[in-house]
Amino acid sequence: MALPLSILDLAHIGEGETAGDSLRASVTLAQRAEEWGYRRIWYAEHHNMPTIASSATSVLIAHVAAHTTKIRLGAGGVMLPNHSPLTIAEQFGTLESLHPGRIDLGLGRAPGSDQQTMRALRRGPTSADGFPQDVLELQGYLTGESRIPGVDATPGKGTDVPLYILGSSLFGAGLAAALGLPYAFASHFAPNALEEAVALYRRDFKPSRQLDRPYVIAGVNVIAADTTAEAQEQFLATKRNRVGLLLGRGRKFTPEEADGILESPAGRQILQMTTYSAVGTPAEVTDYLDRFAEHAQADELIAVSSAPDRRAWLRSFELLAEARGLPAA
Repeated sequence: MALPLSILDLAHIGEGETAGDSLRASVTLAQRAEEWGYRRIWYAEHHNMPTIASSATSVLIAHVAAHTTKIRLGAGGVMLPNHSPLTIAEQFGTLESLHPGRIDLGLGRAPGSDQQTMRALRRGPTSADGFPQDVLELQGYLTGESRIPGVDATPGKGTDVPLYILGSSLFGAGLAAALGLPYAFASHFAPNALEEAVALYRRDFKPSRQLDRPYVIAGVNVIAADTTAEAQEQFLATKRNRVGLLLGRGRKFTPEEADGILESPAGRQILQMTTYSAVGTPAEVTDYLDRFAEHAQADELIAVSSAPDRRAWLRSFELLAEARGLPAA
């Protein structure tokens, strides 16, 4: 039986686009994904990145939720050390109160930014050290069992918004196991520790009020097209774009220059980030996903598509839904 399939929407701002264009495209994707049968869409918190529009994650979720009816929506994730747990409990408690049964809250401890931006966020170098305690404090607000005497989240108290721990290392796996929470691994860009982290999580998992058995969500890059050649062409464009994004520092590279960089040590690191990528026709993509799901011991897959234009981006998710036999609305 095919695993549940979800989407991570990076709210990418394409060349020549505005943030408004990107956010409108996110609404369109969510509406289509709802029709196509995807389980959920998550949005990730990033800051000071000119090509990503999902910095105010809860605001984006609220907007998309108001334009859809049933697909689950959430953060994948909120970088909790950037915020007070009470504030996040109030934000996601509000979302759950407005859209009951549709809201997820994935939590990460990375800054989602660079050092300068960390300072602008009033985040110190040791902010992440309190992540486990912050998760427990946040959980207390949402379950109505506050760990801070006399302080409740309103809205939030008793909404039981489900929490997910995000990670790309053994730390997140161990925390998710200890707290009995679902674990989402960022294998779509940080593949190295996938097998070890999932094994640790499944071995050490302790049942909780939220979850009685381990639940793993694994991220995977997907580019599906009508032909293999078209998909591979889009994948090459994606890798070239990453060269400019990660190494360009404001400079644009020609395709030939980008290809040369991809053959360098720095370029090989970019290629390594795309280790888990399903690229090809719908049949080729779904065959890859079956093998990847088994490799990752995943209970759910969350797909990221960095197809180079909006038409190809939407088409990739449409073809994937058809190939996986998702229950269309």
